[in-house]
This record gives sequence, structure tokens and C-alpha cells, in this order.
Amino acid sequence: MADSTRVDVADTETTSREAKGKAPLLATPPGLVAKGMAALRGHEDNRGGYKRGIAIVDFVLRLSTLVAAIAAAAIMGTTDQTLPFFTQFFQFQASYDDLPAFQFFVVAMAIACVYLALSIAFSIVCIIRPHAVGPRLLLIFFDIVTLVLTTAAAGSSAAIVYLAHNGNSSANWLAICQQFDNFCQKTSGAVVASFVAMLGFMFLVVLSAVALKRH
Repeated sequence: MADSTRVDVADTETTSREAKGKAPLLATPPGLVAKGMAALRGHEDNRGGYKRGIAIVDFVLRLSTLVAAIAAAAIMGTTDQTLPFFTQFFQFQASYDDLPAFQFFVVAMAIACVYLALSIAFSIVCIIRPHAVGPRLLLIFFDIVTLVLTTAAAGSSAAIVYLAHNGNSSANWLAICQQFDNFCQKTSGAVVASFVAMLGFMFLVVLSAVALKRH
């Protein structure tokens, strides 16, 4: 009787030691896992929707900037005025290609137009794949380059338009807009359109930077 009691006590102690040595396995409820996965997918969908919204705004702004750049290049490139009176040796005429600054303006705006037309395809890619980083990096790089080019063209042409309107008495430069009024109106309109395009490029760079920061 005593031997059986000792055996039972020994078996109980052995079972107790085994229970202490093994950690219990906690099973995660399937419902909790499903909720976690759904929350993760919802977070990814929210981020994708935010980036897609930025890409759509980028697309619309890119089209608007293209229209402004085309208007600037077309107006300046067709600026030409000939006065109705002339002498035996002189004919009074003013054209955009008489001034190197205006020639540079037309070339710069034409480059901006070509780039904007090509960049629309990459903007559409960003709408379809809002998490893509490569197209966004490419756009922000060339947007900055074209912004610098557009700013240089707009600034230099604005200085010439100012001189055409007001002249410079120190340099003996006379204002010509009283005679060449149509010429001055068209060049002024082209410069205004170029500044609109410049602002469009600035906003495009900011949008790309925000999209990359949220990545």
C-alpha cells in the first residue's frame, strides 16, 4: 500500500514538472487576424487614394500649364508690326526676331511645350500606379529643369517689355510702345502667359514633392 502511494506521488511530481517546463500555446482568434488584415488593407487603400488624387491634380495642372506655354510661344512667335508710314530709305518695323531675348523666349517656351506634352504620359502612369516612385522622380527632375528655363525666358523678356513701355533715359533708350502699340500688347501678353506657365511648373514641383514625401 505504501509502495503504491509513493508511485502515485512520484507520477504526480513528474507530471507537474513536465507541465512547468512546457509553455502553453495561445491560439489567436481567426476573427482578430481577419480584422487586422482588413485594417492594413484599408490603410493601403487610403494611401493609394490620396496619391491617386495628387496624380489627378498633377494631370489637370500639367494640361493647364501646357495651354499657357503654347499661348506664350504662339503669341510671341507671331508678333510683328510694320508702321503705315516709311521713308525712301527706312521702313519702320518691329518683330520678335529683332531681339535675342524674344528669340530665346520662343525657343524656351517651345521646349517647355514639348516636354509638357511628353510628360502627360508619365502623369497618366502615376494615376494608374499611384505608388510608383520612378515616374514621379523623373517628373520632378525635369519639372525643375523646365521651371528654371521658363523663369529665365520670362524674366529676360519682361525686362525688354518694360524698356519698350518706359524706355531708359540714362541709356538714351526711347519707349516705342506709343508707335508700336500692337507689338507691345502682344509681347506683354506673351510674357504674362509665360509667368502663368512658370507658376504651373512651381505647383507641379510641389505636388511631386508631396507625393514622394508621403511614400
